[in-house]
Amino acid sequence: MHPARAGAYMLASLLLALSQGLGMNLITANIPQIQGAIGATTNEATWMVAAYMAPNVSLSLALIKIRTQYGLRNFAELSILGFVVACLLNLFISDLPSAIVVRFMSGIAAAPMSTLGFLYMLEPFPPHLKMRIGLPLALTNISIGAPVARLISPALFDIEGWHGLTVLELALAMLAFCLVYLLPLTPPPRAKVIERLDVASYLLIATGFGATAIVLVLGRLYWWFEAPWLGELLALAVVTVTIAAVIELNRANPLIDVRWLTSPAVLHFTGALLIFRIVLSEQTTGASGFFQVLGLSNDQTTTLYWIILAATIAGGLACTAVMKPGREPLIHMVALALLAVGAFMDSQATNLTRPSQMFLSQAMIAFAGALFLPPAVASGLMSALKKGPNYILSFVILFLTTQSMGGLLGSAVFGSFITLREKFHSNHLVEHLALTDPLVAQRVAQLGNAYGRTITDKTLLSAEGIAALGQQATREANVLAYNDAFLMIALIAVAALAALLLHLAYDTIRNRTAVSPAASQT
Repeated sequence: MHPARAGAYMLASLLLALSQGLGMNLITANIPQIQGAIGATTNEATWMVAAYMAPNVSLSLALIKIRTQYGLRNFAELSILGFVVACLLNLFISDLPSAIVVRFMSGIAAAPMSTLGFLYMLEPFPPHLKMRIGLPLALTNISIGAPVARLISPALFDIEGWHGLTVLELALAMLAFCLVYLLPLTPPPRAKVIERLDVASYLLIATGFGATAIVLVLGRLYWWFEAPWLGELLALAVVTVTIAAVIELNRANPLIDVRWLTSPAVLHFTGALLIFRIVLSEQTTGASGFFQVLGLSNDQTTTLYWIILAATIAGGLACTAVMKPGREPLIHMVALALLAVGAFMDSQATNLTRPSQMFLSQAMIAFAGALFLPPAVASGLMSALKKGPNYILSFVILFLTTQSMGGLLGSAVFGSFITLREKFHSNHLVEHLALTDPLVAQRVAQLGNAYGRTITDKTLLSAEGIAALGQQATREANVLAYNDAFLMIALIAVAALAALLLHLAYDTIRNRTAVSPAASQT
């Protein structure tokens, strides 16, 4: 392929991945600003995220078979057209109900974008370079959506407020729309693969995954044991997914191979991906939430996210340089070590910590995140290919599901842990704040005197001082909670690294034991 045409395919991949990534992250990164524009509380505005993710987490199951039966060209053109229409509808959002409906439609329309981003990046490379270079670059494109969303949000809000975000999303979608029409992908052979039971199984799985996504997004806000409807949604998810699994186990040509997905090797692979997503929540949820607690907005963390973006790209490029079959364990060891060290550095934060103190640690985590995923995906894909082409569908579904659901799970675990630890530290700090303590009384007086020019009543001044001291105690409790969470992530990374080393040692001993009898016989 001519270099200019290959560059056009890579640009199309970048635009498709950015369109999908920004659509998912622009809302998450700007909940406080958006809730004012649509007149909603934080909990109500977060329903927009839940509405987007509910259909998005499961559509990969249906889209792969649709693409095989109706052709890749038709799939690409109709998918990007649907995404443009969904972006256009975002311009007409004016209140919370319309926002939830449109975000639900956007979640449906955005589901094919990540797949198209993969395909367009792999297209210009020869077969022997698709896994080594194409795959890391495609995954890097998908990873940069989160930092780019936080980088561009302040300027877009200054220009046109809430609708500035949607205008950019529409512009990127239209550019990608043009490139998809101009640059056709190599069409694989068509085959009639959709069966009637596929529809029934997909609807059951989509219901279960969608209910689970809503619970994971909203559970820590409404709290897991306080809202009965959270339990009802989880029960619905268990029932529908169980029925779908029973149907699939008794089919000659299942939509997903449940037996293969529950085999020890695949469960090990799934666990590794989920642990990776949980550990990476230190950056996607932890760092941003920490600075929000300290009162910093997106425009005050711009330099940090530029560094995260640069480190992510550097990690992806480094992966293309070193990734070869057999090197996966070594690459994963380096990535886990960087994640552990970066998270431990962040666990030493105080209320005086600012983005500049986290430049190095966050760069290490971003670099490690881009370094970890491509070898894992490549090894899993090769193992699926050894089983046969029918297992590719199950692997792709597994990967996309662990990334979407794993990201939600990581945010839910991280956020819930912070909430619990904040309550613990608040109770511990408040126990020592007694007005009979001279130091506490002095501090209350100092904080109350700040209002002395506008309030003359001493009782009100004292109340203001107590309220200000309570706010400071809450902030300190949140800082301590985030430190605990960062340390927990570091320990998880260390535990994963230790497990990987033990697994390698076990494999080495087993291989030597297997070779020794053979050598003695010869």
